[in-house]
Amino acid sequence: MPLQKNQIIEIRFTGMNAEGLAVGRHQGEAVFVPLGAPGDLAKVKIVKAGKTYAFGRLEQLLEPAACRVEPNCPVYAQCGGCCYRHISYEAELEIKTQRVRDALDRIGGFRDLPMQPILPSPCQDGYRNKALLPIGTDSDGKMELGFYARNSHRIVDCTECRLQPEEFNRAMEAFRQWAAQWGDPVYQETRHVGRMRRLFLRRGEATGQVMACVVVNGNGLHHEEELVAALRGAVPGISSVVIDPNRERTNVALGKKCRTVWGKRGITDRLCGREFFISPLSFYQVNRAQAERLYQLAAEYADLREGELLLDLYCGTGTIGLSMLPPGGRLIGVEAVPQAVEDARENSRHNGIKHAEFLCGDAAWAAQELAKRGERPDVVVLDPPRKGCGQKLAEIVAGFAPRRVVYISCDPATLARDLKFFAGLGYLPQEATPVDMFPKTAHVETVVMLSHKKPDSVINVKVEFGEGEGKVPLDNIAKRAEAYKPKERVTYKMIKGYIEAKYGFKVHTAYIAEVKRDLGLPMYDAPNAVEKLKQPRKHPTAEKVEAIKDALKHFEVI
Repeated sequence: MPLQKNQIIEIRFTGMNAEGLAVGRHQGEAVFVPLGAPGDLAKVKIVKAGKTYAFGRLEQLLEPAACRVEPNCPVYAQCGGCCYRHISYEAELEIKTQRVRDALDRIGGFRDLPMQPILPSPCQDGYRNKALLPIGTDSDGKMELGFYARNSHRIVDCTECRLQPEEFNRAMEAFRQWAAQWGDPVYQETRHVGRMRRLFLRRGEATGQVMACVVVNGNGLHHEEELVAALRGAVPGISSVVIDPNRERTNVALGKKCRTVWGKRGITDRLCGREFFISPLSFYQVNRAQAERLYQLAAEYADLREGELLLDLYCGTGTIGLSMLPPGGRLIGVEAVPQAVEDARENSRHNGIKHAEFLCGDAAWAAQELAKRGERPDVVVLDPPRKGCGQKLAEIVAGFAPRRVVYISCDPATLARDLKFFAGLGYLPQEATPVDMFPKTAHVETVVMLSHKKPDSVINVKVEFGEGEGKVPLDNIAKRAEAYKPKERVTYKMIKGYIEAKYGFKVHTAYIAEVKRDLGLPMYDAPNAVEKLKQPRKHPTAEKVEAIKDALKHFEVI
C-alpha cells in the first residue's frame, strides 16, 4: 500500500541523494528526509506522498548513525545551506565520492574509469569568499537578512554563518544597523515593490580586501554615504562599496551594470602565483585554497607544453587558463559575461601575459569562430555551469582534434552525460578526481582528463577514383566523412539509469514510450512487439511523467 501523507513510519537510512537528503526504503518505496544520516534508524512523518516515493520529516531518532556529529549552528535545521553539518567530514567525503562514482557508472556507463581519492578541503568552515544574502521582512514588518530555506524563498534570518569569514558577519551587522536608521523600503518579491533586494559580499583571502555590493530595485539608495561610513567603521579590509541596479521581476540575483559608491570597482586576490581582479559580476571560485588545488590538478591533466595553444571555455575572469599557461604558450579564453571578459583581459595585462586573447560570447559560437580562423588548440579545458556543455559543444571541441580535453564539472550527472557524448566522438575519459570545494554542502566538483582513443594498428592506403583532373583522392573523402559525426542515439537504458539515480525509482520502458509518443517524438517499431496485450497497459503517474521529461531534456532529446 502506498505511503500516505501524515503517516508515521520507522525507517533505516541507507544513503544520501544529490540534494543532501537521507534516503531509505519502506515497503519498496524510496523516502527522502532532510537532516538524516546514513545508518540512522528513525521515526519519520510523511509530508508528501507519491506513487513510488515520498518526502518525510524526521520526528524521532531511534538509533543514531555512527557518522553523526553535533551540528554547531543555531539555524542549521531551518537553513538549507549546510545539509551535512550533522555528519562527520570523513563520512561526507565518502558520500560525495560515491555520488560521483554512481553518476559515472549509471549515467555514463564508465564502470572501469580510474578514479583518484577525493581531495578534501583544508578548511571546512570560514572558506567562502562570496555571500549573496536576500533581504526581506517578517510577519511584523521587521527586516530579515540571511539565507533562503531549502526549496523556498522564505528567508531564514541569520546574524552569522559558519561558512563565511568574520568580515562578512561584521558587514551584515553594520548593514542591519544602517538599515534600521537610514534604510530604504525592503523589496517585496511578490509585489515587485520596495528597493533593497540583496547584500552581496566578496573577499580576497590572500589580500584581505572586502567588497560590499547592495542589489537595489532602482538606481541607488538614499543615505549611501552613511552606509559607506558604517561599513568602513565595522569591516577591516573594506575597499569597495558598490550599487547594483536590478529592476527585473525575475529570480536572477544580480543586475548587469554596477556603480561604484566608494573605493575601487572591485577587489583583487592571489591564486596560483598570479593576481586576479574580481568585480561584482565576475565568476571566482568561492573556496580559494581548494581552487588552487583544483587548478593545479587541471594543469597536471592538461600537461601543457611550451608553445602550445590552450582553449579555455567558460573562462570567467581567466583564472584557470592564466594559472596553467606555460612559458611561450598561447591562451584563448571564452566567456559570455562581458564584465568578466574585461576582467580577464585586465588580469592578463596585470600578470604580464602577452599571448592571451579573450572572446565574449557563447562557447559554441566562439568555438565555431575559432574553427573559421583555422585555430587548432592543443588542449581544451571546460568549466561549464551546472547544466553542462551538451552534445553540440562536445562535437565542436572534438572537431578541433585536441591532444587532451580537461573537463571541470560541478554536477556529476551532467558530467557523466557529457562524457558519454565525448566518448561517442572518440574522446575517452582516462582518469577522474573528485574535489570537495564546498564542505558541509551537497555540492562536489570533479576533474576529468580525456584523450583521443587510437586504433591498435593503422594501414595507410592511398586510392584515387576517376581519371585526370576529375579524380578525387580517397583521403579527401575520408576527411569529409570524418567531419560528419552522427548524433549518438539516446537509449531507454540511459533514460532509466538517469531517473533511478536522480529520483530513486524505476520507470518502465512502456512509460518512456508513452511520454515520447505524447510529445510527438519519433518512434520505432519493436521487432518483438505484440499486436494485442493480455492486460490493459497502465499509464505513468504524473511524477513519472515529469521525471521522464526531465531525463529527455537532460539528454537533449527535447
